Amino acid sequence: MMKAAQITHYKQAIPAITQVPIPSIGPHDVLVKVVTASINPIDLKTQAGGLKMLLTYRMPLTLGSDLAGIVVKTGAQVTRFKVGAAVYGRVQKKRIGTFAEYIAVTQNDLALKPKKLSFAEAAALPLVSLTSYQALHDILRLQPGQKVLIQGGAGGIGTIAIQIAKMLGAYVATTASPKNFDLVRDLGADQVIDYHTTPFQSVLQDYDAVFDTRGGQTLRDAFQIVKPGGQIVSISDVPTGRFARTYGLPLWKQLVLQFATRRVTALAKRTQATYTFLFMRPDGQQLATLTPLFENGTLKPIIDRVVPFDDLSTALRYARAGHATGKIIIQIATDQEMAGRL
Repeated sequence: MMKAAQITHYKQAIPAITQVPIPSIGPHDVLVKVVTASINPIDLKTQAGGLKMLLTYRMPLTLGSDLAGIVVKTGAQVTRFKVGAAVYGRVQKKRIGTFAEYIAVTQNDLALKPKKLSFAEAAALPLVSLTSYQALHDILRLQPGQKVLIQGGAGGIGTIAIQIAKMLGAYVATTASPKNFDLVRDLGADQVIDYHTTPFQSVLQDYDAVFDTRGGQTLRDAFQIVKPGGQIVSISDVPTGRFARTYGLPLWKQLVLQFATRRVTALAKRTQATYTFLFMRPDGQQLATLTPLFENGTLKPIIDRVVPFDDLSTALRYARAGHATGKIIIQIATDQEMAGRL
């Protein structure tokens, strides 16, 4: 048996840490002893039932999307990892559950943990780095000298996205609170806007791209700053009908999403901009290509705090408040528990 943080229904405010069976593994899976996990906005949305249009989960549901840990068992057809390997990764959306002592993960979702990083540092990276890279590199295809706005520069996504955008040679504007100005500038931001006092659309213009992490009115305002032919990628608004068709959702869901995003679709047409909703994909191989950048310090994790597993409910409340700088890490295995494994 193992400890796992589960909800029995959506909108359950506090997950219960309970005893459940250690998961079995398939031929392409590895069983990972989770050392650390991180809290991400998608975990809060899942808990609140905000992803029911895209994903349906059976209850009880163990929360948690990314991790760092140790492989303790391998499936018969696993070739990428051996028992004892230190790994990190973002698990498949239909197989979440990293807020637990063990998890079964397909080998393709994992990469070897950067040797120079602690388990806490490694757990801060998979989801946010893959999301940022897929937005800025794969979709926006940022080129040297292009201008990009990254919303929420001091958040978990923003702190990594700024670094990746600078690595790609872009000019980066971001929004932040004054207390975080020095941090985001140190990460590479060229222009920092106090979102408490200054609407970003009043000071920015002719931008090539926007990476939206807020959705809603903030996303709609972004269309005021992109040039014709510019691009906006959002990870926080409602998926478009086009996305729903690509994702293979039922026709009624496609129609609902098409109606819900009609304003954004109209804005994109009027401003001659391209709008894309990103539902990031877990990808161990892509994470492995980023690992050397974590090893050599080109990209570095920003951690707000490390919280013991038993205090997960406190950490989730803090995450929901929206004031974290960087990532909130959950310490699941203690130093004593890992002493005989590392």
